[in-house]
Amino acid sequence: MHNGKRLTEILELHGKFIRGQEGGVRADLAGADLARADLRGARLAYANLRGANLEGANLRDASLTFADLSEANLTRADLRKSDCTEAKFTRANLSEAQLNGVELFRADLEGANLERASLVATNFRDANVRGANFRGADMTTTILRETKLDGVDLSGLDLSTTLMPRGWKPSSPEKVRK
Repeated sequence: MHNGKRLTEILELHGKFIRGQEGGVRADLAGADLARADLRGARLAYANLRGANLEGANLRDASLTFADLSEANLTRADLRKSDCTEAKFTRANLSEAQLNGVELFRADLEGANLERASLVATNFRDANVRGANFRGADMTTTILRETKLDGVDLSGLDLSTTLMPRGWKPSSPEKVRK
């Protein structure tokens, strides 16, 4: 239950909203407690999940395009193979989250916590990662091309298979493992 409605009802009305059908309502799950919820394959494009608790939630294969997950708790959440194109994760906690194969094209991750997250084959192309914390993250084959990394600390990470922006130079070359 959230704001007097069952989650299934909110998702059903949101589906109508996405399809442009009569009676459709954009999902407003701001601040909702969805810890460990099974939202695998959910169609949550344009949904408001600002400040929601999604700790340990299953969002695998979900569509979160243009969704607002600012300040959401996604600790240990499974977002593998989700489409998060242009989604907002501003100041979201994604520590220890599974983001393998996630599409984050033009997403906003300013100030996001990605500590110890699995980012294998994740596409950050043209994403805003200003102030994001990548400490201890698995960046195997991560795509950072066309991503501005000014002020982002990638020291101590194995970037040997990461696709970096053209001309990128580590701020502390001795700390970046090859």
